[in-house]
Amino acid sequence: MKLGFIGAGNMATAIFSGMIRQGLCRGEEIMVSRRQQDALEKLQAEYGVRTTTDNRQVAEWAEVLFLAVKPQMLTGVIEEIRSMIKAKQLVISVAAGKTLSWLEGEFQAPVKLIRSMPNTPAMVGEGCTAFCGNSLITKEDEALTEKIFNCCGSAYQVPENLMDAVGAVSGSSPAYVFMFMEAMADAAVAGGMPRALAYRMAGQAVLGSAKLMLETGEHPGVLKDMVCSPAGTTICGVKVLEEKGMKAAVFGALEACIERSKKI
Repeated sequence: MKLGFIGAGNMATAIFSGMIRQGLCRGEEIMVSRRQQDALEKLQAEYGVRTTTDNRQVAEWAEVLFLAVKPQMLTGVIEEIRSMIKAKQLVISVAAGKTLSWLEGEFQAPVKLIRSMPNTPAMVGEGCTAFCGNSLITKEDEALTEKIFNCCGSAYQVPENLMDAVGAVSGSSPAYVFMFMEAMADAAVAGGMPRALAYRMAGQAVLGSAKLMLETGEHPGVLKDMVCSPAGTTICGVKVLEEKGMKAAVFGALEACIERSKKI
């Protein structure tokens, strides 16, 4: 299998390094393109991948082609490579906000297309990726896409009308979680804890809480109630968060994210 990546930033690296780590492919089966030659040399040394500064070379070589550039760069990249795309080639976009119909219009020809939305925890093998495909995608293409993204976390096939919500709840939300952890650590420091320890304990608390919800399948409200002893410390903290409008603030942040995604 020949896998090509146009763009070799953090997300692309997370995806192909996950595939190599999980044994789905070898480094020599991957070709990546990027403008900076020094960055390509580092990737080649670390992962054993093929490298080039020529996007057209990647597009012509790959059987599965990832478009891993920023949304505003995508029109130029597609214009550059569209003549190289073959009928059997699978093209996977990781650009936020760019719909399947928009991608089809840019290619100006029938192309097997997958639209995906991974998130940054893919960099440590704990990503959450949703994807959907156009009418030319086969069951084999869907299975391969799921297998690829499962190498760096968990993959979910969804209808395209959910992709804006996906971007909010998994794509952007790590930023909000990091803000939450930073606030927790700041409070712990104010209580006398060394900052390095505060960050580690805040991170582990969030990691453990997420794992508890996913593995037990319990409603988050039920798990919250398990921590809140009568007249205890936790319920006092919950009261303050409710008074400050924590749920409403999070709800509003995700709504804003969804609306922005629709306009990209």
